[in-house]
Amino acid sequence: MGYVTMLDPFQNKYGERMCGLLFIPALLGEVFWTAAILSALGATLGVIVDLDQKTSIILSACIALVYTLFGGLYSVAYTDVVQLFCIFLGLWISIPFAMVNEATVPITQTWDKWKGSLDPMDSFFYVDNLLMLIFGGIPWQVYFQRVLSSKTANQARILSFVASVGCFAMAIPSVLIGAVGASTNWTMTNYNTTSELPGTPEEMKLILPLVLRYLCPPWISFVGLGAVSAAVMSSADSSVLSAASMFARNVVKAIFWQKASERQVLWIMRASIFVIGAFACWLGISIQSIYGLWYLCSDLVYVILFPQLICVLYVRFSNTYGSLCSYLIGLFVRLTSGESVLRLRPLIAYPYFVDDPTDFYQRFPCKTFAMLISFIVSVCISYITDIYFRADSKRLKYDLFHCYKERQSMTGSIRIGNRFNRPSIRTTRLPRKGEKLEVINDDNIQELETMQIVTSAITVTTTTVSNSNNLNPYKPVEIVSMNKSIPKNINDSLDLK
Repeated sequence: MGYVTMLDPFQNKYGERMCGLLFIPALLGEVFWTAAILSALGATLGVIVDLDQKTSIILSACIALVYTLFGGLYSVAYTDVVQLFCIFLGLWISIPFAMVNEATVPITQTWDKWKGSLDPMDSFFYVDNLLMLIFGGIPWQVYFQRVLSSKTANQARILSFVASVGCFAMAIPSVLIGAVGASTNWTMTNYNTTSELPGTPEEMKLILPLVLRYLCPPWISFVGLGAVSAAVMSSADSSVLSAASMFARNVVKAIFWQKASERQVLWIMRASIFVIGAFACWLGISIQSIYGLWYLCSDLVYVILFPQLICVLYVRFSNTYGSLCSYLIGLFVRLTSGESVLRLRPLIAYPYFVDDPTDFYQRFPCKTFAMLISFIVSVCISYITDIYFRADSKRLKYDLFHCYKERQSMTGSIRIGNRFNRPSIRTTRLPRKGEKLEVINDDNIQELETMQIVTSAITVTTTTVSNSNNLNPYKPVEIVSMNKSIPKNINDSLDLK
């Protein structure tokens, strides 16, 4: 389909303005994530090299912005390969030195200290967060910009499977370093503390840089610092580029400047990279609860974008009415359930709500509940409005979002269809030359001598009879030629079974 960003299918299905609304949670998620990791890097540099946090955040942001600004996706892709290698190598090198430090007890003997515990009453709370991390991690432009840049669909699938294994492998060193930190008597190190373990939440968050500085030789500490810096750079450049590409193509070009050329879009993207990067840098410096803000935006991606993505891909009759209602109701349900990280008190206390003097949270899986409500609302409202507007052309005057329009079919009959629906192919493979396919939607092709069917990889041109009045709309048609170039005039409502 020639998609460039994750929001392109939303724009094709729901229109430009609804796509602009869906851009908000996607943008906030990217910006706050960038700010959070820049802030984390600043704290790491502050522990290891005693560098001012503000200076380290600005320096890191400038480096990431420069090569992203001039190199685009190519520089991000190539530097990510080097950065991933640095992360894996740097952290693994530091682990043996930390484990053999005289202040550290073997982690096999301290299993009870670092294994943690789980209250059975909190099971649904953890399952809720697990589902949010799994499914809420799908509708992110950072992921889709890699998938959409793949040459084939098979490459995209392989990339996704390999990445899942890579994520698991990259998490192992962090777990081991955390176990080492919990197995260390910190009073035997040069760290200024009176307790065996870092007790405050601020100290616990810094366990990685503390291990690198106080349990490893200086040169190993700098290698580990390079690994942490590479991890931050790898995430920051991708997030900034993702937000900028969505803003340039799905907001500026789609809504405000439809006639912008590719070169003009590129310059808009470059300007957006600078603005978004500077904004994320400012947030990382000025706001201490940056992780909490990103956490809420991650919720919104799961609650709002994930069910909408399912509807875009698999619910044929979904429309802008269902999308907007789903957006608003899902957001309302999620916000009214509260968020302890942001100290946002809930308006609705679900079963087993915990309200302690020091903390409060919902044991009920409120995030998944809000996501399901959002999905159900989208499907139901879309189905009702689709039936309503298709039943009678006189009702189109009530179509506030102008989703539907009249079309004349090959047989001369007037049909009502969703004007935002673009061509889609319901086949698991590409059609071959000489293969017969059945047309099940004949809208808007009465005057055409050729029916142009666009797939994600090629354009297949199917020659029909010249007298379209005698053409059976359900007659099998034979593919006689295959063309790799996408034509200018594409039938916007043709579908194949």
